[in-house]
Formats: sequence, structure tokens, C-alpha cells
Amino acid sequence: MNKDKIWLSSPHMGGTEQKFVNEAFEQNWVAPLGPNVNGFEEDLKKYLFDSSSKEGAVAALSSGTAALHLALVMLGIKAGDEVLCQSMTFAASANPIAYQGATPIFIDSEEKTLNLCPKHLRTAIEDRISKGKKPKAIIAVHLYGMPYQVDEINAIAKEFDIPVVEDAAEALGSTYKGERCGTFAEYAVLSFNGNKIITTSGGGALVTKSQSAKEKAVFLATQARDAAPHYQHSEIGYNYRLSNISAGIGRGQMQVVDERVKARREMHEFYVDLFSEIEGVKVHSAPNEDFFSNHWLSVVCLNEEETGGIKREDLRLHLEELNIESRPLWKPMHLQPVFKNAPFYGNGVAERLFENSLCLPSGSNLNQEEKDRIKAGILSCFKKQK
Repeated sequence: MNKDKIWLSSPHMGGTEQKFVNEAFEQNWVAPLGPNVNGFEEDLKKYLFDSSSKEGAVAALSSGTAALHLALVMLGIKAGDEVLCQSMTFAASANPIAYQGATPIFIDSEEKTLNLCPKHLRTAIEDRISKGKKPKAIIAVHLYGMPYQVDEINAIAKEFDIPVVEDAAEALGSTYKGERCGTFAEYAVLSFNGNKIITTSGGGALVTKSQSAKEKAVFLATQARDAAPHYQHSEIGYNYRLSNISAGIGRGQMQVVDERVKARREMHEFYVDLFSEIEGVKVHSAPNEDFFSNHWLSVVCLNEEETGGIKREDLRLHLEELNIESRPLWKPMHLQPVFKNAPFYGNGVAERLFENSLCLPSGSNLNQEEKDRIKAGILSCFKKQK
């Protein structure tokens, strides 16, 4: 194995990031505040809201996990409460529930978007209420960049008066009915981890409905220091603000975000074409024109009865031998040892998706030679097994 590794999703610099970082050093803004933090927040706000009638504000934070935790804090989630959460997701969607001492109630996926199933969500809410425990929030995820069923989920949330936290960590640049993901809920979460659409190395953001909500979030994210000449604290705070240096990287990345989305979507089409003549493999795509996914990661689902016995793991291991990274979908949270006692509402969709589906290399910086290697590797797997 002498060829360079093809990664699932690697960072992709645009070229102007260094300028903003250098400015931070030159101005000695090496801290979790400064011009780049302010500028990055404004860039994100414009990107999310300028083409919309909605209003909002953005607080740049140290991670998407920190943003989700702050959203729960802002909603008053506390020990003993219950929070509904999509089961098919990364652990960071669920862990902040435990940070607050609350109990996660996991909900199955539906097959159209792989996201929160409205039917099981309603069942869970009605059942928890019948048990005397009305859930305090719903965490809905735009998995791999595919918008969840926004209208259906928000309608149920409104009916039962339960706020939604929109986990858009994987969905910057995705839209639903022309509106940006990250603008559909009381609070929304973005991530700028190294493998995301754009990156600040590590980092995230909390999207709020108002400037006052943002100011409250920033207050909590900077140790909740009261307005006093000395250090005085009337609330528990956190050290969650994004550094000015990292925000500089983000400012440069925002200049190429649409290019990155375009490239990821082109990779999705690459797989649609590649698998069009391979039986038993479905490339996960938007159910209709209302859903515009950034296709952060391209997902394929294998039906071994139609692939000649080739399973998800056969393809993954074959690509691994060729130094090509691929990865199973997120293992559902209700199957994780740490959450083994948490309630779950569903009928096995998430489990089947986990067993049969694979995320394929989706980076915006994959060149033609790497695409050719991926294609040859996939074709050789099906040829070899058959």
C-alpha cells in the first residue's frame, strides 16, 4: 500500500485564512475575543439570514457540542428533565443532555431523510406525557447535511409546545424550501470541526432568534461574569468562546463556503453515476426538491440480497485495503453502552441503516486521480465478490 490515503473528509483551505490569522498576531488579539470573532459572527449571520425574512444572531463558540450544551442551558433543561433526541446521530447530539443531568429519549429515523421520524416523535411525546413527564426539548439533526422534515417536526413541536434545538452541525449550506438550515428553531447549532464543510480547526456556533439571546449565550460562554469591577458570578458559566485566531480561519473559509458545498454535491453526483449500474446499492439522495443537501458525506445503502452477497463491511474493508477511508453511519445512540438504559421509540430503521450503510469519501478537495482510485476500488470490490 504505497499510495497516499484518501480521507473521508479532510480540511480544505481556501487561501485567505492566513491573512486573517496574521492580522490577529499583528494586533495581538490572541484571545477568545477580537475583530475576527466579531467578523466571523457577522459573516455567518449574513450567510444564514440575508436572503431570508427571518432575523437572528450568531455566537461563535469553541465547538458545536458547546453550542448545543448552551442551547439546553438557555432552555432551562435541568436534572430530571427529559429531552427527545434523534438516535441516528453523533454522540455530541446527545451528550449535552447528560451534562444537564437530564434523560435522553431516543427517537428512530425515517428512510426518506434518515432523520427524526415524525410518527415516532409523536408517539414518544404522547407516551411520555401519559407517564406524567412532558419532554422539555427536541433535538433534531440534519444528518450528513440532509434536512430533516422541518415542517412536520416543527408542527408537532408547536402542537405540544416543546422547543426544538436544530442540530445543523453537518448542514451549513443546506436548505429546506429555500431557507438555510440553522434558521428553523429556537436555537441552532453549527460545527466547524476539521472534517466539516468549512473549518476553524475546532469550533462551532450557536444561532439564536435575537441579539438579546446571543448576548445571554456569550455571557454564559465567558464564565458568566457579572458587570462589576471585580470577578463576581451570580450564575454558573462556561469557557466556551472561540479564539480570535480560530475565527480568522473561519473568516477565510466563509469566502469559499459556496464552492465547498458545490464540490460536495458534485461528489454525490459522482456516486450516483458510479452506482447507477451496480445492483443493490442506493445512494442516499434528497426525497424531493424541497430538500437541498450540502452532502457533507455521501451515503450508500447496500442490499446484500441484490448485491450478490456483498455487505457494507465487505466494501469498507476492501476500500481500507486500498488506503481509501470509508465509515459506517453513526451507531444509533440507543445502541450505545453509555445510553443502554435510555428509552427508545422506533421500529428498527436506524439499526438497519447502521448495519447496511456506508459513508464514502466526500471531501471538496478530492482530485481526479483520487476519484479514479475510488471508482476503481468500488468497481473492483463488486467484480471481485461476484
